[in-house]
Amino acid sequence: MPVKLSEKVISILTFLNNVWPYVVAVLLFLILILIHEFGHFISAKLLGVRVNEFAIGFGPTLFSKQGKETLYSLKLIPLGGYCAMEGEDENSTDERAFCNKKAWKRFIIVVMGAVFNLLLGLVIVAVILAPSKMFATTTIAEFSENAKSSETGLKTDDTILEVGGRRIFTTYDLSYSFTNVDDNKVDITVLRDGEKKLLKGVEFESQTLEGINFLSVDFKVYGEEKTFGSYIKQTVKTAISYCAVIWRSLIDLITGKYGISTVSGPVGVTVTVANAAKQSLQNLLPIMALITINLGIFNLLPIPALDGGRLLFILFEMITRKPVPQKYESVIHTVGFVALFGFMIIIMAKDIWTLIF
Repeated sequence: MPVKLSEKVISILTFLNNVWPYVVAVLLFLILILIHEFGHFISAKLLGVRVNEFAIGFGPTLFSKQGKETLYSLKLIPLGGYCAMEGEDENSTDERAFCNKKAWKRFIIVVMGAVFNLLLGLVIVAVILAPSKMFATTTIAEFSENAKSSETGLKTDDTILEVGGRRIFTTYDLSYSFTNVDDNKVDITVLRDGEKKLLKGVEFESQTLEGINFLSVDFKVYGEEKTFGSYIKQTVKTAISYCAVIWRSLIDLITGKYGISTVSGPVGVTVTVANAAKQSLQNLLPIMALITINLGIFNLLPIPALDGGRLLFILFEMITRKPVPQKYESVIHTVGFVALFGFMIIIMAKDIWTLIF
């Protein structure tokens, strides 16, 4: 006999159904933050630096546990985290303080956060590709009927090496290279009969989606049979493609190819992750890989307050044999943090405005 659910139970189930994807998104962010900070933490421990606190999140403490020397904390706001090392932002007489370690050791500790994010991205890509029986190459197998690209230069068995002067590793960054192309024409370098050949002004049909122009790929590529060797090669190449697309996106943003409207902050990214979570794990994993690789690359940028900014000061010390005075470095990082926080607020406001209106 069918059981009729009460309106209250139905409303609760509906609420949970709407909320769980966002819970998944927040948990994924926490995992990525945990991996990043753990990179700093484990390298600091191995290199003999005292870690005073290891925290995930910011704001009021929800949970904490005092270890032998480190306080482990979970904070209310899941928008970051930190690995607070002795002597990291101030002078200390403790021989195990960060500031008293050799420059190369400090360099390793600072860079390992980003390295762990990049390694996580590589692992996720390996998981994504694991079920595949064939891998797409960048060698053209056949063209669609009336394909413009075949009429303007491309041929069957051409292996695409570069598009618009940018190296192509997989079909993933090939697709990115086909966005916002002027006049629907692009220069393509191919490997043909064992020789590199530059094809000028290869033309494609195009379509526009959300204000961005995309060239329509009018050919199919050969597949490569999965072996252990091809699996490892494709995993590395795909991870490199993710890195290349993120780096090129940053350059395109700086040079004005894309506007600020294309940038998403924590709110926009959370919505994207939640939408992917509603669909399937297969849709979620590529986004997670992209986010963790993006986090790794972004943190290596030479911007004050980021790991890359700290690395710049350490590199300066390694070259000149003289450290930048702590008070000056602290001021620069503080200014950088305020600027980044302000930028994040602007992007969050833009994301919220887009969601509402």
